[in-house]
Amino acid sequence: MIHSLFIINPSGDVLLEKHWKSVIPRSVCDYFFDAQARAGSPQDIPPVIATPHHYLISILRNKLFFLAITMSEVSPLFIIEFLHRVVDTLVDYFNDCNESTLKEHVVVVYELLDEMLDNGFPLATELNILKELIKPPNLLRTIANTVTGRSNVSATLPTGQLSCVPWRRAGVKYTNNEAYFDVIEEVDAIIDKTGAIVSAEIQGRIDCSMKLSGMPDLTLNFMNPRVFDDVSFHPCVRFRRWESEKVLSFVPPDGNFRLMTYHINSQNQVNIPINVRNQISFREPGGGRLDISVGAKTPMGKTVDEVILEMTMPKGVLNVSLTASQGKYSFEPTSKLLIWNVGKIEIGKQPNIRGSISVISGAPPPESQPIISVHFSIQSLAVSGVKVNRLDMYGESYKPFKGVKYITKGGKFQVRT
Repeated sequence: MIHSLFIINPSGDVLLEKHWKSVIPRSVCDYFFDAQARAGSPQDIPPVIATPHHYLISILRNKLFFLAITMSEVSPLFIIEFLHRVVDTLVDYFNDCNESTLKEHVVVVYELLDEMLDNGFPLATELNILKELIKPPNLLRTIANTVTGRSNVSATLPTGQLSCVPWRRAGVKYTNNEAYFDVIEEVDAIIDKTGAIVSAEIQGRIDCSMKLSGMPDLTLNFMNPRVFDDVSFHPCVRFRRWESEKVLSFVPPDGNFRLMTYHINSQNQVNIPINVRNQISFREPGGGRLDISVGAKTPMGKTVDEVILEMTMPKGVLNVSLTASQGKYSFEPTSKLLIWNVGKIEIGKQPNIRGSISVISGAPPPESQPIISVHFSIQSLAVSGVKVNRLDMYGESYKPFKGVKYITKGGKFQVRT
């Protein structure tokens, strides 16, 4: 399936390369670099590039490109999902996945790739299994390995790898048994200048942190499971029971994992929690005006936190002179990026930023107006109305502490001017 994997930094240098079935020369990356040169931005690079003898499948995470090479036709989404799993594993091991981190832990990275793929096919991708096979690096273990000449690879096979629940290790014991669920929703929307919704959808996920002893069997019930348009589950979920009863039944992995992701594309279920009014004009000679107001319109009276507005101004703009009623703004003359960090917006308030725009003398008005990207966060609210009803546990006699947290964030949220 996967013959080689290349990790490429933003400068076009190959940081790491790993080969499984056969060594593919690094020159195959030239097709990727050609596509990168033709693309307007890193996000515009095609995820699948077909060459005369290979298929190049890539993802972009943390400003690094993870490029998988295969010589036969495979499902691209399967490879893309595996590449994302590799990045998530590296982040869990090293708390980050950037160029310096990979260089610092290059030996552990190669050890992980050896275990995650066997002859090019995915083998061990669960964090529970990987952490038993390869111990996460820390200062004491690094010093001990340096002195003794040992590696992080365990000499024994993980207890759960050959069981019917390979995602959970055996013999788990905790003094305090706890189960936490984070329901996180990101609102993707396009709003036109009049405030009308052009498109709106919700990308949601449920992240779990499980510290439960033994082999618990859990069932999670929702108040309104019919709102989910598209769902994807962790392998521990019994899919047939979800199809018949809309109940999540599963034996959870130990520790942190993503239980499910879901998609809601019905605009009737998407409540836009923030309102942006704008008026931007460019006039000759040599100037323009900007006036932007932002307000919260969340249900249940929730405040909106971490509000940030970003806007890339046209190339002819030299500088801006603005006054913000709340927060701070910055303008980068080179990239033409205007950032207004609003902060927290209370219900009923309308923070405003206004002022003048300086443009190159004699420059024609821009052909298109800039687009405002909005970022925000709302605690204790799932904007779609998704709500956990109850969590039941079977197979163990203790009663765990249970907690559910709801968070709504701004995803690809754009306002046209």
